[in-house]
Amino acid sequence: MANRSPDACFDTMNFQEVWRMCTQSIPTASCGKMPVPAVVLNAALAFLLLLITCQSAVSQQDCVTSGLSNPNRKLIDCSDTLVLELESGADAKIIERQDSARPKAIILENGAIFIEVQPGSRPTQIRTPHAIAAVRGTTYVVDAGATRTSVFVVKGAVTVTKPNNASSVTLGPGDGVDVDPMSQLTVNRWSADRVSKLLARFGR
Repeated sequence: MANRSPDACFDTMNFQEVWRMCTQSIPTASCGKMPVPAVVLNAALAFLLLLITCQSAVSQQDCVTSGLSNPNRKLIDCSDTLVLELESGADAKIIERQDSARPKAIILENGAIFIEVQPGSRPTQIRTPHAIAAVRGTTYVVDAGATRTSVFVVKGAVTVTKPNNASSVTLGPGDGVDVDPMSQLTVNRWSADRVSKLLARFGR
């Protein structure tokens, strides 16, 4: 959806136009005038729907997508409360909230994503075929492959669970976990070499 301001919404359809459409669309038994209260009610309902549409358009302005290089990747910045970096070729789908510009969840089918979440903000889940990672404030990486998902925490804490599985683990800074359908969740301290190779995919 293209970014629009509240003024842009009312530039294309003002209250008078809403009133005209409402009064023209109300059926009557004869060609006489409809009682004023009914007209007012219908116009008010249509105007409310217009406000909701405009608010939805404005809320999406807060997430801005741009490109990064060295290496090439996509940056999604949601008002500094959530910043995502997707490596080139990553297959991800964003599930948005209706009442917030910040996404509710990111579905990552394959590839890696670097996530920075500001403390105190509403949580965003990262879902892959093998794992679900959720936090309220941290910096971490999720790498989804064909047979497993790896999660590594740079700062803060991340809770990782398997889909349809009540068991979970919590990762702290320097911790990682490899999630696959067959193995139990086990937290490990990742080697400097593995961390370096992972972060290098995001220019770090």
